[in-house]
Amino acid sequence: MSIGVKIFAGRASMDLAENIAKSYGVSLGDVKVMEFSDGEFQPSFEETVRGKDVFLVQSTMPPTENLFELLLMVDAARRASARKIIVVVPYFGFARQDRKDKPRVAIGAKLIANMLMSAGVDRIITMDLHADQIQGFFEVPVDHLFASTIFMHELERLNTGNLIMAAPDAGGAKRANSYAKKLELSLALCHKHRRKPNEVAEMTVIGDVEGKDVILVDDMCDTAGTLTAAADLFMERGAKSVRAFCTHAVLSGPAYERIEKSRLTELVVTDTIPLKQKSDKIRVLTVADLFADVIRRLVNNQSISSHFVVS
Repeated sequence: MSIGVKIFAGRASMDLAENIAKSYGVSLGDVKVMEFSDGEFQPSFEETVRGKDVFLVQSTMPPTENLFELLLMVDAARRASARKIIVVVPYFGFARQDRKDKPRVAIGAKLIANMLMSAGVDRIITMDLHADQIQGFFEVPVDHLFASTIFMHELERLNTGNLIMAAPDAGGAKRANSYAKKLELSLALCHKHRRKPNEVAEMTVIGDVEGKDVILVDDMCDTAGTLTAAADLFMERGAKSVRAFCTHAVLSGPAYERIEKSRLTELVVTDTIPLKQKSDKIRVLTVADLFADVIRRLVNNQSISSHFVVS
Protein backbone atom coordinates (compact mmCIF):
# COMPACT_ATOMS: atom_id res chain seq x y z
CA MET A 1 0.00 0.00 0.00
CA SER A 2 1.26 3.43 -0.95
CA ILE A 3 0.59 6.53 1.13
CA GLY A 4 0.49 8.42 -2.16
CA VAL A 5 -2.68 6.67 -3.33
CA LYS A 6 -6.21 7.96 -2.89
CA ILE A 7 -9.37 6.25 -4.11
CA PHE A 8 -12.57 8.20 -4.69
CA ALA A 9 -15.98 7.14 -5.94
CA GLY A 10 -18.67 8.62 -8.10
CA ARG A 11 -22.23 8.23 -6.90
CA ALA A 12 -23.00 5.39 -9.33
CA SER A 13 -20.32 3.08 -7.89
CA MET A 14 -20.13 3.91 -4.19
CA ASP A 15 -20.52 0.36 -2.85
CA LEU A 16 -18.04 -1.16 -5.27
CA ALA A 17 -15.50 1.63 -4.66
CA GLU A 18 -15.86 1.19 -0.90
CA ASN A 19 -15.04 -2.52 -1.29
CA ILE A 20 -12.12 -1.79 -3.63
CA ALA A 21 -10.64 0.69 -1.13
CA LYS A 22 -11.14 -1.75 1.74
CA SER A 23 -9.45 -4.55 -0.21
CA TYR A 24 -6.58 -2.23 -1.13
CA GLY A 25 -6.18 -1.14 2.48
CA VAL A 26 -7.19 2.52 2.48
CA SER A 27 -10.29 4.47 3.40
CA LEU A 28 -12.43 5.72 0.55
CA GLY A 29 -11.69 9.38 -0.12
CA ASP A 30 -14.14 12.10 0.80
CA VAL A 31 -15.86 13.63 -2.21
CA LYS A 32 -19.09 15.60 -2.06
CA VAL A 33 -21.47 16.51 -4.85
CA MET A 34 -23.37 19.77 -4.57
CA GLU A 35 -26.63 19.85 -6.51
CA PHE A 36 -28.36 22.95 -7.83
CA SER A 37 -32.11 23.21 -8.19
CA ASP A 38 -31.93 23.13 -11.99
CA GLY A 39 -30.17 19.72 -11.98
CA GLU A 40 -26.61 21.02 -12.33
CA PHE A 41 -24.12 19.42 -9.95
CA GLN A 42 -20.53 20.01 -8.82
CA PRO A 43 -18.29 17.35 -7.26
CA SER A 44 -15.52 18.51 -4.92
CA PHE A 45 -12.72 16.68 -3.10
CA GLU A 46 -12.88 17.38 0.61
CA GLU A 47 -9.24 16.44 1.19
CA THR A 48 -5.97 17.26 -0.55
CA VAL A 49 -4.94 15.27 -3.61
CA ARG A 50 -1.82 17.31 -4.40
CA GLY A 51 0.98 15.04 -5.60
CA LYS A 52 -1.17 11.93 -5.13
CA ASP A 53 -2.06 9.07 -7.48
CA VAL A 54 -5.83 9.53 -7.65
CA PHE A 55 -8.06 6.61 -8.64
CA LEU A 56 -11.62 7.59 -9.57
CA VAL A 57 -14.14 4.73 -9.58
CA GLN A 58 -17.30 5.23 -11.62
CA SER A 59 -19.23 3.03 -14.03
CA THR A 60 -20.78 5.05 -16.83
CA MET A 61 -24.12 3.32 -17.26
CA PRO A 62 -27.10 5.58 -18.05
CA PRO A 63 -28.05 8.21 -17.19
CA THR A 64 -25.30 10.27 -18.80
CA GLU A 65 -24.92 12.21 -15.54
CA ASN A 66 -22.70 9.34 -14.37
CA LEU A 67 -20.30 9.96 -17.23
CA PHE A 68 -20.35 13.72 -16.79
CA GLU A 69 -19.82 13.39 -13.05
CA LEU A 70 -16.70 11.35 -13.77
CA LEU A 71 -15.45 13.99 -16.21
CA LEU A 72 -15.97 16.73 -13.60
CA MET A 73 -14.10 14.67 -10.99
CA VAL A 74 -11.18 14.21 -13.40
CA ASP A 75 -11.09 17.95 -14.07
CA ALA A 76 -11.25 18.74 -10.35
CA ALA A 77 -8.39 16.34 -9.58
CA ARG A 78 -6.25 17.81 -12.35
CA ARG A 79 -6.86 21.37 -11.15
CA ALA A 80 -6.04 20.24 -7.60
CA SER A 81 -2.56 19.12 -8.75
CA ALA A 82 -2.98 15.35 -8.53
CA ARG A 83 0.21 13.59 -9.67
CA LYS A 84 -1.67 11.01 -11.78
CA ILE A 85 -5.36 10.53 -12.49
CA ILE A 86 -6.47 6.97 -13.19
CA VAL A 87 -10.14 6.36 -13.92
CA VAL A 88 -11.52 2.97 -12.96
CA VAL A 89 -14.54 2.38 -15.18
CA PRO A 90 -15.82 -1.12 -14.36
CA TYR A 91 -18.61 -0.74 -16.93
CA PHE A 92 -17.74 1.45 -19.92
CA GLY A 93 -21.05 2.77 -21.25
CA PHE A 94 -21.76 3.62 -24.89
CA ALA A 95 -19.36 0.81 -25.87
CA ARG A 96 -21.91 -0.57 -28.33
CA GLN A 97 -21.31 2.57 -30.39
CA ASP A 98 -17.85 1.50 -31.51
CA ARG A 99 -18.26 2.03 -35.28
CA LYS A 100 -20.55 3.50 -37.92
CA ASP A 101 -22.90 0.61 -38.63
CA LYS A 102 -25.21 2.81 -40.69
CA PRO A 103 -25.03 6.31 -42.18
CA ARG A 104 -25.23 9.47 -40.06
CA VAL A 105 -24.60 7.98 -36.60
CA ALA A 106 -22.04 8.89 -33.96
CA ILE A 107 -19.17 6.70 -32.77
CA GLY A 108 -20.05 7.28 -29.14
CA ALA A 109 -17.24 5.20 -27.63
CA LYS A 110 -14.60 7.26 -29.45
CA LEU A 111 -16.27 10.51 -28.37
CA ILE A 112 -16.16 9.41 -24.71
CA ALA A 113 -12.50 8.42 -25.06
CA ASN A 114 -11.74 11.89 -26.42
CA MET A 115 -13.66 13.54 -23.58
CA LEU A 116 -11.84 11.56 -20.88
CA MET A 117 -8.44 12.35 -22.40
CA SER A 118 -9.32 16.03 -22.79
CA ALA A 119 -10.38 16.13 -19.14
CA GLY A 120 -6.90 14.92 -18.18
CA VAL A 121 -6.83 11.18 -17.43
CA ASP A 122 -3.47 9.41 -17.38
CA ARG A 123 -4.75 5.85 -17.48
CA ILE A 124 -7.98 3.81 -17.85
CA ILE A 125 -8.84 0.60 -16.03
CA THR A 126 -11.98 -1.10 -17.30
CA MET A 127 -13.54 -4.53 -17.68
CA ASP A 128 -15.00 -6.55 -20.55
CA LEU A 129 -15.47 -3.87 -23.16
CA HIS A 130 -18.25 -4.64 -25.59
CA ALA A 131 -15.69 -4.25 -28.38
CA ASP A 132 -11.97 -4.85 -27.74
CA GLN A 133 -10.91 -2.27 -30.31
CA ILE A 134 -12.16 0.56 -28.05
CA GLN A 135 -8.77 0.32 -26.31
CA GLY A 136 -7.31 1.83 -29.47
CA PHE A 137 -9.54 4.91 -29.15
CA PHE A 138 -7.35 6.11 -26.26
CA GLU A 139 -3.91 7.72 -26.46
CA VAL A 140 -3.24 6.76 -22.83
CA PRO A 141 -2.67 3.24 -21.40
CA VAL A 142 -5.78 1.07 -21.03
CA ASP A 143 -5.86 -1.92 -18.70
CA HIS A 144 -8.67 -4.06 -20.07
CA LEU A 145 -9.57 -6.67 -17.46
CA PHE A 146 -11.76 -9.71 -17.93
CA ALA A 147 -14.38 -11.19 -15.61
CA SER A 148 -13.07 -14.60 -16.68
CA THR A 149 -10.52 -14.19 -13.87
CA ILE A 150 -13.45 -14.54 -11.48
CA PHE A 151 -15.80 -16.70 -13.55
CA MET A 152 -13.24 -19.47 -14.17
CA HIS A 153 -13.26 -20.50 -10.52
CA GLU A 154 -17.04 -20.92 -10.65
CA LEU A 155 -16.93 -22.80 -13.96
CA GLU A 156 -14.27 -25.18 -12.69
CA ARG A 157 -16.46 -25.86 -9.68
CA LEU A 158 -19.48 -26.57 -11.88
CA ASN A 159 -17.56 -28.73 -14.35
CA THR A 160 -18.53 -32.32 -13.59
CA GLY A 161 -17.73 -33.51 -17.10
CA ASN A 162 -21.09 -32.60 -18.62
CA LEU A 163 -20.61 -28.92 -19.46
CA ILE A 164 -20.76 -27.29 -22.86
CA MET A 165 -19.92 -23.63 -23.48
CA ALA A 166 -22.29 -21.55 -25.56
CA ALA A 167 -22.69 -18.06 -26.97
CA PRO A 168 -26.10 -16.38 -27.21
CA ASP A 169 -25.15 -14.86 -30.57
CA ALA A 170 -22.38 -14.82 -33.17
CA GLY A 171 -20.85 -11.71 -31.56
CA GLY A 172 -20.07 -13.69 -28.42
CA ALA A 173 -18.61 -16.70 -30.23
CA LYS A 174 -14.98 -15.61 -29.72
CA ARG A 175 -15.48 -15.18 -25.96
CA ALA A 176 -17.28 -18.52 -25.58
CA ASN A 177 -14.65 -20.27 -27.68
CA SER A 178 -11.88 -18.91 -25.42
CA TYR A 179 -13.61 -20.41 -22.38
CA ALA A 180 -14.21 -23.68 -24.22
CA LYS A 181 -10.53 -23.99 -25.18
CA LYS A 182 -9.36 -23.20 -21.65
CA LEU A 183 -11.74 -25.73 -20.08
CA GLU A 184 -11.40 -28.23 -22.98
CA LEU A 185 -15.14 -28.23 -23.65
CA SER A 186 -17.32 -28.33 -26.74
CA LEU A 187 -18.98 -25.20 -28.09
CA ALA A 188 -22.56 -24.39 -29.13
CA LEU A 189 -23.86 -21.22 -30.70
CA CYS A 190 -27.15 -19.41 -31.08
CA HIS A 191 -27.60 -17.55 -34.32
CA LYS A 192 -30.06 -14.67 -34.03
CA HIS A 193 -31.62 -12.26 -36.44
CA ARG A 194 -32.74 -8.82 -35.24
CA ARG A 195 -35.28 -6.59 -36.96
CA LYS A 196 -34.54 -3.71 -34.58
CA PRO A 197 -32.40 -3.07 -31.45
CA ASN A 198 -33.31 -5.04 -28.28
CA GLU A 199 -35.75 -7.24 -30.19
CA VAL A 200 -34.86 -10.71 -31.49
CA ALA A 201 -36.86 -11.91 -34.50
CA GLU A 202 -35.65 -15.51 -34.78
CA MET A 203 -32.97 -17.83 -33.39
CA THR A 204 -31.41 -21.15 -34.34
CA VAL A 205 -28.97 -23.44 -32.50
CA ILE A 206 -25.66 -24.64 -33.93
CA GLY A 207 -24.23 -27.59 -32.00
CA ASP A 208 -25.50 -30.56 -30.00
CA VAL A 209 -26.63 -29.66 -26.47
CA GLU A 210 -28.81 -32.69 -25.70
CA GLY A 211 -28.26 -33.89 -22.13
CA LYS A 212 -25.67 -31.17 -21.48
CA ASP A 213 -25.34 -28.50 -18.81
CA VAL A 214 -25.06 -25.39 -20.98
CA ILE A 215 -23.01 -22.38 -19.89
CA LEU A 216 -23.83 -19.18 -21.76
CA VAL A 217 -21.24 -16.39 -21.56
CA ASP A 218 -21.59 -12.77 -22.60
CA ASP A 219 -20.16 -9.36 -21.73
CA MET A 220 -23.50 -7.85 -20.72
CA CYS A 221 -27.15 -8.60 -20.16
CA ASP A 222 -29.36 -5.66 -21.13
CA THR A 223 -33.02 -6.47 -21.72
CA ALA A 224 -32.26 -10.22 -21.39
CA GLY A 225 -34.24 -10.93 -24.55
CA THR A 226 -31.43 -12.73 -26.36
CA LEU A 227 -30.18 -14.52 -23.25
CA THR A 228 -33.53 -15.90 -22.13
CA ALA A 229 -34.57 -16.84 -25.67
CA ALA A 230 -31.28 -18.73 -26.07
CA ALA A 231 -31.77 -20.50 -22.72
CA ASP A 232 -35.30 -21.55 -23.62
CA LEU A 233 -34.16 -22.72 -27.04
CA PHE A 234 -31.32 -24.80 -25.59
CA MET A 235 -33.76 -26.44 -23.17
CA GLU A 236 -36.11 -27.22 -26.08
CA ARG A 237 -33.16 -28.89 -27.83
CA GLY A 238 -32.69 -31.25 -24.87
CA ALA A 239 -30.23 -29.44 -22.62
CA LYS A 240 -30.21 -30.62 -19.00
CA SER A 241 -29.75 -27.09 -17.61
CA VAL A 242 -28.70 -23.61 -18.73
CA ARG A 243 -26.70 -21.13 -16.71
CA ALA A 244 -25.51 -17.73 -17.91
CA PHE A 245 -22.39 -15.79 -16.93
CA CYS A 246 -22.57 -12.10 -17.87
CA THR A 247 -20.14 -9.47 -16.67
CA HIS A 248 -22.33 -6.38 -16.70
CA ALA A 249 -25.87 -6.57 -15.27
CA VAL A 250 -27.40 -3.71 -17.25
CA LEU A 251 -30.83 -5.37 -16.84
CA SER A 252 -33.07 -2.69 -18.33
CA GLY A 253 -36.75 -2.73 -19.31
CA PRO A 254 -38.36 -6.16 -18.89
CA ALA A 255 -35.07 -7.93 -18.04
CA TYR A 256 -35.93 -9.03 -14.51
CA GLU A 257 -39.36 -10.33 -15.54
CA ARG A 258 -37.88 -12.23 -18.47
CA ILE A 259 -35.21 -13.83 -16.29
CA GLU A 260 -37.77 -14.94 -13.69
CA LYS A 261 -40.01 -16.48 -16.37
CA SER A 262 -37.20 -18.08 -18.34
CA ARG A 263 -35.81 -21.58 -18.03
CA LEU A 264 -32.44 -20.26 -16.88
CA THR A 265 -31.20 -22.09 -13.81
CA GLU A 266 -29.08 -19.14 -12.78
CA LEU A 267 -27.63 -15.86 -14.04
CA VAL A 268 -24.20 -15.06 -12.59
CA VAL A 269 -23.09 -11.42 -12.89
CA THR A 270 -20.51 -9.10 -11.33
CA ASP A 271 -21.03 -5.92 -9.35
CA THR A 272 -19.66 -3.57 -12.04
CA ILE A 273 -23.24 -2.27 -12.10
CA PRO A 274 -25.38 -2.41 -8.93
CA LEU A 275 -28.56 -4.47 -9.23
CA LYS A 276 -31.80 -2.49 -9.35
CA GLN A 277 -33.66 -5.28 -7.57
CA LYS A 278 -32.99 -8.72 -6.14
CA SER A 279 -33.83 -11.98 -7.85
CA ASP A 280 -33.49 -15.58 -6.69
CA LYS A 281 -32.11 -16.43 -10.12
CA ILE A 282 -29.35 -13.80 -10.09
CA ARG A 283 -26.07 -14.31 -8.21
CA VAL A 284 -23.51 -11.51 -7.90
CA LEU A 285 -19.74 -11.99 -7.73
CA THR A 286 -17.62 -9.03 -6.68
CA VAL A 287 -14.78 -7.61 -8.77
CA ALA A 288 -13.49 -5.48 -5.86
CA ASP A 289 -10.52 -7.69 -4.98
CA LEU A 290 -9.49 -7.92 -8.63
CA PHE A 291 -9.53 -4.16 -9.15
CA ALA A 292 -7.77 -3.58 -5.82
CA ASP A 293 -4.99 -5.98 -6.77
CA VAL A 294 -4.58 -4.36 -10.20
CA ILE A 295 -4.33 -0.93 -8.53
CA ARG A 296 -1.73 -2.30 -6.11
CA ARG A 297 0.33 -3.78 -8.96
CA LEU A 298 0.16 -0.58 -11.01
CA VAL A 299 1.28 1.54 -8.08
CA ASN A 300 4.21 -0.84 -7.48
CA ASN A 301 5.05 -1.11 -11.21
CA GLN A 302 4.30 -4.84 -11.26
CA SER A 303 2.86 -6.94 -14.09
CA ILE A 304 -0.89 -7.61 -14.18
CA SER A 305 -0.71 -10.28 -16.89
CA SER A 306 -1.46 -13.09 -14.43
CA HIS A 307 -5.06 -11.84 -14.30
CA PHE A 308 -5.63 -12.55 -18.00
CA VAL A 309 -6.94 -16.09 -17.67
CA VAL A 310 -9.32 -16.00 -20.64
CA SER A 311 -9.47 -13.03 -22.99
